[in-house]
Order: sequence, then C-alpha cells, then structure tokens
Amino acid sequence: MKTTLAIDDDVLDAAREIAERQEKNLGEVISDLARRSLEMQQLAPRRNGVPLIKRKPTGRTITPEFVNELRDEYP
Repeated sequence: MKTTLAIDDDVLDAAREIAERQEKNLGEVISDLARRSLEMQQLAPRRNGVPLIKRKPTGRTITPEFVNELRDEYP
C-alpha cells in the first residue's frame, strides 16, 4: 500500500542506514520499526499513563504502605 507521510529528516536518515545495512528497501524497514513499536505498546499495559510491570506469582505487591515501611527502615 502506498501513502504519503511526513517523516523527520533524522528518522529518515536512520531508517535509510538500517535499510542499507540489512539490504532491505526503506518501506520494509519503516514498516518493521512501526510494527515493533506498536507491539511494544500492546505488550506493556498502562495505568494512569505508567507502564505496569509484571510480578512473579510469589512477589509482593508494592503499596504506599510498603514504600513507607522501607523508607522508615533505612534513614
């Protein structure tokens, strides 16, 4: 599919360098980079704009109270 995009010069230059190194065309490289970025957005769920980090099933939930306990233990 063809479309017209406005891409910053520095981004375009970097994508061209990647395309040259990987022996791919520019469209393939930009599509790959965009796809990876979109996948990363989907992988990291967010709450209030902050990415959530998965914890082990045996891990402890970090609460404000827990943070205060740690702060009080270590002056």
